[in-house]
Amino acid sequence: MHETLLIKHAVGGRTFVDSDHQPVTYQAEPAEGSRWSFEVQNPSDKDMDELLRWRSELNVFLFRHYGEEQPTVKIWFYVQEDTVNYDKAKHILTFTARSSIEYIPQQFGYKL
Repeated sequence: MHETLLIKHAVGGRTFVDSDHQPVTYQAEPAEGSRWSFEVQNPSDKDMDELLRWRSELNVFLFRHYGEEQPTVKIWFYVQEDTVNYDKAKHILTFTARSSIEYIPQQFGYKL
């Protein structure tokens, strides 16, 4: 399985973090209740000021790619804006998601 982390601006669609195109490592772990805890190491400093500016409008996604065995699974997380923090000295972004939705994208949308 291959997993991709995306952190985007919900309204404008700008991508702040894309683990397939940036040298980042991350952890996403279930936390208390239906929450999730995230730690992203080595995100670009130049993007973090903008990300923090829009912390109340972030969408976070994990895409789990299984190749030919089964369809890609998408998990959409709702970020708690008051938990978004960036440690410039360590280049670590942390935040908590209050809930998530897991689905298979191919099962949704308009088909001709």
